[in-house]
Amino acid sequence: MFENYEEARIYPTDKRGQRELMALLEKEGIRRDGNLEYTLGLYDGDYRLIATGSCYKNTLRCLAVDSGHQGEGLLNHIVSRLVEHKAQEGVFHLFLYTKCDKVPFFRDLGFAEIARVEGLAAFLENRRDGFAQYLAGLAAEIGEQAGKKQAAIVMNANPFTLGHRWLAEQAAARCDLLHIFVVTEDASLVPFPVRYRLVQEGVAHLPNVMVHQTGSYMISSSTFPSYFIKDDGDVIKAQARLDLQIFLRIAAALGISARFVGEEPFSQVTAIYNGIMKEELEKNGLSCVILPRKEEQGAPVSASAVRRLIHGGDLEGIRPLVPESTYRFFLSPEGQEVARAIRAAGEEQVTHY
Repeated sequence: MFENYEEARIYPTDKRGQRELMALLEKEGIRRDGNLEYTLGLYDGDYRLIATGSCYKNTLRCLAVDSGHQGEGLLNHIVSRLVEHKAQEGVFHLFLYTKCDKVPFFRDLGFAEIARVEGLAAFLENRRDGFAQYLAGLAAEIGEQAGKKQAAIVMNANPFTLGHRWLAEQAAARCDLLHIFVVTEDASLVPFPVRYRLVQEGVAHLPNVMVHQTGSYMISSSTFPSYFIKDDGDVIKAQARLDLQIFLRIAAALGISARFVGEEPFSQVTAIYNGIMKEELEKNGLSCVILPRKEEQGAPVSASAVRRLIHGGDLEGIRPLVPESTYRFFLSPEGQEVARAIRAAGEEQVTHY
């Protein structure tokens, strides 16, 4: 069958290909995702685009088949080719988000469902026991400490500030064991290995704190693939509720009974997220404690404020806002490289990510 069709990569510079891609996605009710690294097209004998799929890091995105060609196995073919492409790059553990009614199709391709929000989105991976192995790894890290009164914080720490440390100190004082999950996804100006290390150093004085990686099971709003959700409000709800479904499974596996979060005076999206979080966690028997932000000279301490100071070249200005370990990092050669990347970034990226 596929000998009648031609495969071709659609490059960002291919204006015709991009127009056809947009037209096909729009026809099938899909918005073009803003984060696409590789896009494959399948063309008919008249070189009309009839199927497409894309990748971004370890996720598959913007999968679509022209309605006139559905039922021919084209999407299966596209997914297989994308999996092969990522394998050539050394990426074998893949994830995708899709509409709930499409889950059976991807299950037949070897994907396993991790979580879903009915009517909005489902989250899948191409390992049937991937999430179970992640949970088992967390349980092994805790070992004999399991069973104590446990709480959690999930943070990006871009970079780790005195606000993050204050939140950790407040939470650690209210439980026997505090888990800090650092978002592993590298969508931030401060790379994950640095963020993870600065969190570890910043809470080293707290003996009842364990720092974990989230792996690929929690992602930032900047890269949540929302191409199949039409309403922006539903996008926020979908990401929040999917994240919380995953967190609830982590909490159940580890015995976590509370989650701590800092209030959000700057971002309306994060404030909505926090509201949904409180509702969902309390509905499932967990406490959600939203604490006021730590302030410095009457202003809340935030990672975005630190990034803005670095962006403006005022490295000394961050000193009252960050632990000594974070400040020392930005004075180091490695930290100077990160500071240069922050200074070179656009204003929106500095403020929001």
